[in-house]
Amino acid sequence: MIDLSMQYLGLKLSGPIVVASTPLSESIENVRRMEDAGASAIVLTSLFEEQLALESRTLDEDLSRGTDSYAESLGFLPDLDDYRMTHEVYLEHLRRAREAVAIPVMASLNGATTGGWVRFAKEMEQAGAQAIELNTYALATDSSQTSTSLEQQLLDLVTSVCQAVKVPVAVKLSQFFTSIPNLAARLEQAGASGVVLFNRFYQPDFDIEALEVRPTLHFSTPSELLPRLHWAAILYGRVNIDIGITGGVHSAEDVLKSIMAGGSVAMMVSALHIHGIDHISRVLADLCYWLEKREYTSLGETRGCLSRRSVPDTSPFDRGNYIKTLSSYSLRQTVAAF
Repeated sequence: MIDLSMQYLGLKLSGPIVVASTPLSESIENVRRMEDAGASAIVLTSLFEEQLALESRTLDEDLSRGTDSYAESLGFLPDLDDYRMTHEVYLEHLRRAREAVAIPVMASLNGATTGGWVRFAKEMEQAGAQAIELNTYALATDSSQTSTSLEQQLLDLVTSVCQAVKVPVAVKLSQFFTSIPNLAARLEQAGASGVVLFNRFYQPDFDIEALEVRPTLHFSTPSELLPRLHWAAILYGRVNIDIGITGGVHSAEDVLKSIMAGGSVAMMVSALHIHGIDHISRVLADLCYWLEKREYTSLGETRGCLSRRSVPDTSPFDRGNYIKTLSSYSLRQTVAAF
């Protein structure tokens, strides 16, 4: 029997596949099905910073109805109906999920500023969250905001949350930071137990007929996994925090690549929406077959074997890869012409 267990955020997990934040986990029945299919942990759908602010302002409106104190800026936030859960409903769902399964259940906070995050992180911990994932999604649209200030804002947020709770905290990062190794090291100093690579960048589309900018959502593809593997392989061994990989994990091969790059877990969402929750069990079966065929006794034996510190030639992770890739393409084109 192949040992698929992995350590992530100080938690002993039965396997490498963690269900990342998804609306699928809003159903307790689905949460149970995820465990039955072999998921080793579940990150619940996110509680949004804007949602918390909107709830607070809506409460202020109710308490001061008939006065002139209602905040005009409420109009800049999404309508409360846009969110499927209030924070109280979220906490109750978290409690029920913890009672429904034996695998770890992690809460998720999505935002960019400290705000009320410390208080809600504490409430999540009290409701039974075994870890908290800070899902950071901040876009610099103000020309006066520097990269240094953006990073410091994130570090202040992580420091505040880590000091407020006892459960481990993971930080889900964007891939657009200037120096990811430096930021990861500073997040470790701030108290984070792990980083998750990477938050998907949801870009709006342009409707040229209606002249509107509309939100779009596309499921991930395995090609999106490559930058995650690249940075996980660079970070492995350089920081003493765990690495979760999310975005483009669809198959056993993707899971193996994630672990070989240095990841502790591979997080899956789009594949579950496309193939169903039972897809987890098929991936795990394929994973065991691959390991048994090559006479491995555990998945942990493969961790980091393709990381930057483990391979004899590090050029694929550096500028050398850029040169070799373009040169090889040019040579192929030249040969084809003859």
